[in-house]
Amino acid sequence: MLFLLTGDVQIGKTRWLEGLIAELQQAGVGVAGVLAPGQWVPSHSPDADKNGFEKLGIDNVLLPEGRRIPFARREDLARAEGAFDEDSQAARSQLAWHISDEAIAQVNAHFDGLMADGVPLTAPSLLVVDELGRLELWSGEGLTSALELLRQGPSELFPHALVVVRDYLLDAAQQLLLPAWGEAVRIAPNHQSRELVVGAYSQPSNWEL
Repeated sequence: MLFLLTGDVQIGKTRWLEGLIAELQQAGVGVAGVLAPGQWVPSHSPDADKNGFEKLGIDNVLLPEGRRIPFARREDLARAEGAFDEDSQAARSQLAWHISDEAIAQVNAHFDGLMADGVPLTAPSLLVVDELGRLELWSGEGLTSALELLRQGPSELFPHALVVVRDYLLDAAQQLLLPAWGEAVRIAPNHQSRELVVGAYSQPSNWEL
């Protein structure tokens, strides 16, 4: 089953996903892929949210080993720090976040390892991609190895996958992924969705059909 986790920005999708991953791991279900927590600091600036925190960047946590790498920086900060690369994939696509091509390459190498069975996992596991965005779905760039693995469809190792995608990109994600998965379930970061994903691992898998 393909789960598409979606919703407005800053509604807690990644925090919800962190809780889901912890629950699955406690139940003995492997989880592999990438998680994208934000880099938040207390702030009184106009960029702070209603809780008084400002988002400066985004990390990527490579699962299952948990290695964390800096992935994205807010564009204005990247420019001020002299780290903005006008020739990068993110700059060409005019993203609000600056992502270095080196960071993208590191995450792609991680997914290449998953495809080559280079990461020890037990079946069945959940494949997580947080997230597919404009680079992947509109430009054919970004996390291309993650997209390639998803387009292989369900397998004995990954009978289910969970992908974070913005509302306006859902149609593009489904167009690319449904030929391999057959169907997709749209979920939100709530208790009902958690039960749905966890429950999928208590049912027999039909990946080979």
